Amino acid sequence: MRSAGFLSEKQRRLAWVGFLLAAFQAPVAASLINDASWLFAVVVALVVATVIMADDAQRRRPQQAEAE
Repeated sequence: MRSAGFLSEKQRRLAWVGFLLAAFQAPVAASLINDASWLFAVVVALVVATVIMADDAQRRRPQQAEAE
């Protein structure tokens, strides 16, 4: 049996939406804005992607049996 991750299904869905929004916003902002403030969207997308990957890794671990 697989263990559950640290994100609930709702939080996981919201993380994916946040990742996609930040990932799509960065190139749009880069084309519209002359400064490098669009890099913040890239950093946010990378942080959210790291959280999603950590949750995936925890979900793929086999659940440890409790010893009596």
